[in-house]
Amino acid sequence: MNALTPGTEPGVPGMHQAKAAAAADPRQFITFTLDAQEYGVDIMRVREIKGWTETTALPQAPSYVRGVINLRGIIVPILDLRARFGMGTTAPTRMHVVIIVITDTRTTGLLVDAVSDIISVEPDTIRPVPRMDDRPAEDSFLDGLVALGERMVTLVSLDGLIGQAGASARTH
Repeated sequence: MNALTPGTEPGVPGMHQAKAAAAADPRQFITFTLDAQEYGVDIMRVREIKGWTETTALPQAPSYVRGVINLRGIIVPILDLRARFGMGTTAPTRMHVVIIVITDTRTTGLLVDAVSDIISVEPDTIRPVPRMDDRPAEDSFLDGLVALGERMVTLVSLDGLIGQAGASARTH
């Protein structure tokens, strides 16, 4: 008689093993550029990528909010990531793109220079972002860093970025 507990038979993963395998699945990110820097967002949160179109400005909006667009009946705020990251304001051209992302609370557009690639990343290769200030980690715009050969991709926290954008917009 086999003394193994249920779910531990050789070749049949148990519940704990299945959860561990799922947690180790590679994550995919869409990468994009701002100047020479490369960033990434979780592909599962990207609704679509579209070319730049003019926005309707909103009074008293933070400087990094370019305005809003009507996306098939949904009013979508467009954030200038260059401005949000303190890198100056984007002078958009028809070469710029907007990445439409969805969080738990809203649909938002991110104005970026260009979309670069789709990358698959093993979760254990994502490194923490060094703390540079006294802000709590949950307030960060960044989720981690990934080294891909000579490239360094900074992973953007949509919850931190858009959650803070919404909070800042309400306080102005």
